[in-house]
Parts: sequence; C-alpha cells; structure tokens
Amino acid sequence: MSRIFSGVQPTGNLHLGNYLGAIRNFVGLQDNYECIYCAVNMHAITVWQDPEDLRNNTREVAAAYLAAGVDPKRSIIFAQSSVSAHAELAWIFNCVARLGWLNRMTQFKEKAGKNRENASVGLYAYPNLMAADILAYKATHVPVGEDQKQHLELTRDIAQKFNKDYGTETFPLVEPLIFGEATRVMSLRDGSKKMSKSDPSDYSRITFTDDRDSIAMKLRKARTDPDPLPAKLEELDNRPEAANLVGIYAALADMTRQQVLDEFSGAAFSTFKPALTDLAVEKFGPIGEEMKRLRADPGHVDSVLKDGAERASALAAPVLAEVKDIVGFLLAR
Repeated sequence: MSRIFSGVQPTGNLHLGNYLGAIRNFVGLQDNYECIYCAVNMHAITVWQDPEDLRNNTREVAAAYLAAGVDPKRSIIFAQSSVSAHAELAWIFNCVARLGWLNRMTQFKEKAGKNRENASVGLYAYPNLMAADILAYKATHVPVGEDQKQHLELTRDIAQKFNKDYGTETFPLVEPLIFGEATRVMSLRDGSKKMSKSDPSDYSRITFTDDRDSIAMKLRKARTDPDPLPAKLEELDNRPEAANLVGIYAALADMTRQQVLDEFSGAAFSTFKPALTDLAVEKFGPIGEEMKRLRADPGHVDSVLKDGAERASALAAPVLAEVKDIVGFLLAR
C-alpha cells in the first residue's frame, strides 16, 4: 500500500481553512493509504513560540485530527519532535540540498520579508526538514496546498540528488495530492486574504473550538456583496467574498463550485447564507463538540501521541540506519 505523510503546524487557533484544506482530506485518505500524520512542532519553532503554548497547541493539532475522524488505530498520529530521525535526516539533507535551491523558495521570502537578515537559519532551512519528515518514512504521496507545492518539488530534488550521488534508489520521488474545492479558504471579513489565525478579527475565521451558535453567527456576519449569485464561475472572478462562500459550501457539500451555482443561481445572499450556515453547523459543529471533549482529556491525547511516536520511530529507524550506512557513518553495534 502507498504511504502518506503530512503534518500541521501547532501554532494555535486551527480553523475551517485548516480543516477543508488539509485535515478533512486526511480522514478520507485512510481508506486507500497507510497514513502518518504529524504535529510539526519542530517547524513551529522556526519563529519564536511560548513553550507552554507550544505544548498546548501540539495537543490541539492531535485533538483536531481525532475530532475530524482520523483513526489512531488505522493511522499514526504523533509529534515531530518525538522522533529524532526527523532532525538527523534533516542534517544529512542540509548537506545534499544546494543554496541555490533554497534561495528560490518563495515562502521564505514572504515570511522573512524585509527582516531577512534577522530570520532564523531554521526558517531558511525549513524545506530540508520538510523533506526529512516525508522521506524518513519513504512516503510516496503528500497532500499539499498550493503554498507547499514548491517545497514538495524540493523534496523530490533532494531525493533524486541523494539517489544519484550515492548510486542508490533509496528514496521514492514523492507525488503531490491536491484536492478540489476550497483548498484555499479566505477570510470571512475580506475575501482577498487567506483565513488566518493571526487576523485580529475573530469573525474572520471559524475555529475548531467554535460551537454551533458561534459558527452560525460568524457566517451570518460574513461579508458579501449586493448582487445575487451568478450562473457561471467566471462571473465570480471579481467577487472575492462571494467566491469564498461558494467555495466553502462546495467543499462542505462535496460539490463543485459550478454545481453550487447551478443550485443557487440568481439567489440573494439572504437565501444562500442561511443554507450555508445550516450546512456548516451540520458538518463542522460536531467537530467542535468533540474538540471540546478532547481538550478536557489531555491524558487521552497524550497517550495517542505516545503510541504514535513509538510506531513512527519503528518505521523511521531502519530508513535512517540505511541512509547512515550509505553515507558512510559508522553505526553503533
């Protein structure tokens, strides 16, 4: 069976964008793949994190996986820092990847901004650690959003160069899995901006911890425009708020955006938003209730993470040993 690896950063305030863009897909992938899902807390510290917040947020990611329907018996759920193979393989990949490759990474340029000289080395080398995350398990497929496609290409480049340099076929060339509607969910207050935990307005996002009433209130207050919904997708091009809500409906209903327009063409938002609200409360409301239950039981979440770390380590250890031997490191006997 092909193997999936993916992870979510534990930076707090997980929201509907994280669910529709990633975590919901993790659930469905369990039917056809061997799945390894991580709270990537080593990636999180590429920018400073409050230690206690980081611990709590790591549990939150695990709880979100569980609440959304990831089965810890069928899949592996763990914290990245619990498996040392990630860090060890990342160093080897630091010595395989080229500076020119990393200099082309647009996400570093976006995150570092004008303070590039003050950015951490970890932020710069982030893609090499991401490659190690994936290749420590010889994963064959990775579900990615548009903003991670470039990093996955780098993972392929690193795997290919390692194999060529050492004359082996150690690592697979991992394939991306990109899913359909609403892979990029935008702010409920500004359709031109991505839904984000850092937005100062709590009304810009629906979080994993929102109850049904909060979900309904936020969608009722979501920004729209005065025109009815069109019949054709291209007519949404200059209507970012309308396009966002149509995309969210499509993702929650497992429809295409065109199918949503076929159903609601000509409808005012006074008709569409209540339908969207009912759908979101039905689909996302139970997840918030389960999140609340899991957050009240951190011991259970920790036990899932511990079991997952042991299973992940058992998979990664022979891969790391193989790589060390290929590179020429002496192995402890």
